[in-house]
Amino acid sequence: MHRRTLAHWAALGLFALAAPAALAQTKLKWAHVYETGEPYHKQAVWAADEIKKRTGGRYEIEVFPASTLGKETEINQGLQLGTVDIIYTGMAFAGRAYPPMSIASAPFVFRDYAHWQAFRSGPVFKDIVNAYAQKTSGQHIAGYTYYGLRHMTSNKPITKPDDMKGLKLRVPDAPLFVMFPKAVGANPTPIAFAEVYLALQNGTVDAQENPLPTIDAKKFYEVQKYITLTGHITESLVTIVAGPAWAKLNDADKKIFDAVLWEASGRAGQEILDAENRLVAEFEKRGKIVAKVDRAPFAAAVRGPLTAADAPWPRELFDRIQAIK
Repeated sequence: MHRRTLAHWAALGLFALAAPAALAQTKLKWAHVYETGEPYHKQAVWAADEIKKRTGGRYEIEVFPASTLGKETEINQGLQLGTVDIIYTGMAFAGRAYPPMSIASAPFVFRDYAHWQAFRSGPVFKDIVNAYAQKTSGQHIAGYTYYGLRHMTSNKPITKPDDMKGLKLRVPDAPLFVMFPKAVGANPTPIAFAEVYLALQNGTVDAQENPLPTIDAKKFYEVQKYITLTGHITESLVTIVAGPAWAKLNDADKKIFDAVLWEASGRAGQEILDAENRLVAEFEKRGKIVAKVDRAPFAAAVRGPLTAADAPWPRELFDRIQAIK
């Protein structure tokens, strides 16, 4: 009886030691450069909570907004260094690791939102994602968010490409973003996202380009008079899980992460689309001059670079995207 009692308590002790291991929680860091009031952050927080629920609390994701863990270039590097586990980033930034990927941030590649949506859900995007994973030793793209049509803001009217000649235009710090300004004779000036407002305010640059929801969220309209609806880039963000973090997930958890992060990206994109549809009127109420322009001359200016031999993507990839219905 004594031996059985000892064995009973020993078994309970082993269970007690094993229980914490079974319930061990993995903490992950999700970094991005957007404000807490923007849909990207809101949906990242939703996704973090949803993943925690669906995994029974085994994964806790802390979201770090507004460049808290670094600017966009730095958080991309953080994926490789292991300092962050998940990020939002533009396709042009991800394209530094796999250049063909940057085509999704190139000017006038997509005809409209419907064309972009068809790309998002089709085989061309999947092929790019798979190639990126191979090139980056397993970094996994789990979400793809509509960021909006990039438009110009400035303190002088812009109605045609010639109006941009010599214009000091802030662009993101990724090589692809110089294609459009160079094609129209502007002077592209790379500046980190967190520093754009001050650069506009103090005259370091004359203009910038971003989607209407971003212009609103970052309050660029406070220091710019004109908004020109060039719609020159249909911008998007990928949600990337770092290779080491992804490799540690079992198959069931990978399905959960994929499902939740894809849904979150769709939800954020829909919010952006809805905001685009209402913001023109709101900016006009604030006294801004919102100008619709003929986009064809702007598109014609970049047609050569898009299909040039030295473009970061093969012509075949460009043609596949243009063929999407």
